[in-house]
Amino acid sequence: MARLRSFASGLGLQDVEAVEELGSGLNGKRPKLLKLLADPTVTRIVVEHRDRLARFGVEYIEAALQAQGRSLVVAEAGEQKLDLVQDFIDVVTSMCARIYGRRAASNRAKKALAAAQEDL
Repeated sequence: MARLRSFASGLGLQDVEAVEELGSGLNGKRPKLLKLLADPTVTRIVVEHRDRLARFGVEYIEAALQAQGRSLVVAEAGEQKLDLVQDFIDVVTSMCARIYGRRAASNRAKKALAAAQEDL
């Protein structure tokens, strides 16, 4: 975070508010990011890497911000080494987690129904 603060001050940005949020770039349920994007008083969002903001669709976010007269500033413009392989792994991991999560929930529901029927 200190690196981003010094980068922002090097750009001459004032009134900088640091926002940290743990979460995957694939996760659409990131309340702090959604709050930043919804707040029209936030005129500039500074991130270290594009994929820290979102793994996919950063171009859409950037276009929406520009349409509102806002901007996205990326400190490290170069892509990280992990690139396509890491993106693929993240997508597959996310899909597997959803599938297995649904299966586990379904199994718990079946066990609960079976237990309830036994009690009758």
